[in-house]
Amino acid sequence: MSEALPLAGIRVLDIGTLIAGPFGATLLGDFGAEVIKVEQPGPGDALRGTPHDGQAARSGNWLVEGRNKKSVTLNLRLKAGQDILRDLVAHADVLMENFTPGTLEGWGLGWEALQAINRRLIMVRVSGYGQTGPYAKRSGYDRIALGFSGYMYPTGFPDRYPVRPAFATADYNTGTFGALAAMLALYQRDAREAAGGKGEGQMIDLALYEAPFRITGDMMAKHAETGEIRERIGNRNPTFAPAGTFETRDGRFVQIAAGGDKVWQRLAAAMGMAELGGDERYAKSRARIARADELEVLLSDWIGARDFADIERCLVDANVPFGGIFTAADIAADPHYRARQNIAHVADAEKGDVVMPGVVPKLSRTPGRIAFAGPPLGQHNAEIYGGLLGKSAAELARLTAEGVI
Repeated sequence: MSEALPLAGIRVLDIGTLIAGPFGATLLGDFGAEVIKVEQPGPGDALRGTPHDGQAARSGNWLVEGRNKKSVTLNLRLKAGQDILRDLVAHADVLMENFTPGTLEGWGLGWEALQAINRRLIMVRVSGYGQTGPYAKRSGYDRIALGFSGYMYPTGFPDRYPVRPAFATADYNTGTFGALAAMLALYQRDAREAAGGKGEGQMIDLALYEAPFRITGDMMAKHAETGEIRERIGNRNPTFAPAGTFETRDGRFVQIAAGGDKVWQRLAAAMGMAELGGDERYAKSRARIARADELEVLLSDWIGARDFADIERCLVDANVPFGGIFTAADIAADPHYRARQNIAHVADAEKGDVVMPGVVPKLSRTPGRIAFAGPPLGQHNAEIYGGLLGKSAAELARLTAEGVI
């Protein structure tokens, strides 16, 4: 008999929308937490996409990020809906939200009010700029957070505007930090309780810009030390050469990272230019950084005259750090992705075979799982409101007619 999933027995209320708050709940759900997704009656979560034929949509985004979540409908703008959320809070371990600061307080659902209902509750609050500070009431989105965090300014080429990454980097990083914060608080609560303490929950305040700011590395340390402002340099690395992105003869893109002296020697030999490995112009890292333009032309010419498969075979055999820049089609066909089970296939009654990223990280003894794709809106109303809260079928019918659920 297999062991229980790591978070079996933990109940999470996800009352947020889109990605930044809810993605943290998705990660917890992958590892066994019971995640109850609270959605607005009618359209549901905005991640579902545009409703059609009067029905809430199930976009690709929703199928992926709504996975393992039980969908219930609840209008938090109505007093009856607020009362039901309070009932749910009494049964929850974690609540995740990403409303503008002050919104939940206006509904009587702020931290103090919810903690009074359930002292064990952990509340993860995600917002654009955090619950405090002069910008707290400003709205925040992924793009805005990337700009404010300092992450976006150095990204791109020097003769063009800063470039936003193709995916919602701030949103997904914030969701990951939110899941980490929930786990830290759960551990602190339960370990303290096991030691005879109170086992109380706590509130977590996480701003959307803080996760991308945290991964800017030594940017602020260097600025404080020297006044340096990191500028855009395209795909180069200012402390590492040769390194960059190049196009093959058959139109594929590859990346090379050969900054170490020994690696440079292996690359030069693989290119049939072994003499350059010991050439004083290139032999040492500092010299290569100073001649990065020359090396980029050299590599561009060599790679551009060969097909991707030839470059891959040559550099992998030479143990030179190399990789392709993959499209979705490349990923779908790649044997390493298959071997690592990075691509999951989830059966769905309406959508058929739904393809999505698999569960990470991989735990050897209690790995996560995907039980189902993002469900239809309100699919679990009867299970949660009838089973968990004990409401009758007649009461559920009345609440539906009144627009509460």
